[in-house]
Amino acid sequence: MGQIQMTALWHNIRRNALLHAMVWSGFLFVIVFSYVPMFGAMIVFQNYKPSLGFLKSDWVGLDNFKFMLQLDDFYQVVWNTFAIASLKMTIGFFVPIGFALLLNEVRSLVFKKAVQTMVYLPHFMSWIILGGVLANLLSVNGGLVNVVLGWFGVDPILFLGSNFWFRPVLIASDIWKEFGFSTIVYLAAMAGINPNLYEAAVVDGANRWKQTLHITIPGIAPIMALVATLSLGGILNAGFDQVFNLYNPLVYETGDIIDTYVYRMGLVQAQYSFATTVGMCKSLVSLVLMAVSYRLAYKYANYRIF
Repeated sequence: MGQIQMTALWHNIRRNALLHAMVWSGFLFVIVFSYVPMFGAMIVFQNYKPSLGFLKSDWVGLDNFKFMLQLDDFYQVVWNTFAIASLKMTIGFFVPIGFALLLNEVRSLVFKKAVQTMVYLPHFMSWIILGGVLANLLSVNGGLVNVVLGWFGVDPILFLGSNFWFRPVLIASDIWKEFGFSTIVYLAAMAGINPNLYEAAVVDGANRWKQTLHITIPGIAPIMALVATLSLGGILNAGFDQVFNLYNPLVYETGDIIDTYVYRMGLVQAQYSFATTVGMCKSLVSLVLMAVSYRLAYKYANYRIF
């Protein structure tokens, strides 16, 4: 019996050799680029020096963690990260829902498709390109935004160099870039609502607002709950690409986040052990938040990974 099972197993492997190759190549990629580098995490307990390597650098125990907790800069970047990420998540959660509800009411298919295409496009553009666009639009010297403000007698504003304006610029530009693409999931959920419910509502005399309030929103509520709970895992991801391409030393006070701080400390100032310590703390907290978010998603939205 065992010989027959082994023969069937090898026959199945040979028959699906290409599929197995695809799976194992992806598995090896994750191992090599995601798990093997974890070996280097040991430098959080070392005074790491590249010339000595991992094994010969001096061990310092928890000194890097103690040093990290003594720095005011660390608490500032943690607060900046939390503030920026939470505002992006909160506003970025409601804007796509509102836009999807409005777009769902459009009856002209041509206009609807045109609007969808226009609002989707920014999602596919990198922050390197969009950073340059925003820098030109918000420039003090001839930037379109300041030119328009000048028509109303407003003095030019240094948006990307002001601690007051930098966060709103980050949040607004991120939502502008992503809200169109985020509406896809809500439009798909609306398409799955039984049209008989709307017909019955019309017979009962319900207008479009009442149909939206009592049919459309409850119909997409499970998706809303799922998106909201899963987003909790990204509470410490404030968007490295965006911040890195827009910030400067003038706005470190309100715009510096954990990822950019780790980049500066590790790659610019060569404080490898300290930067790795900060990054590890962020990873551990993110892991806990992801576990909590998946648990909440399972409890309130019946979402399961497997």
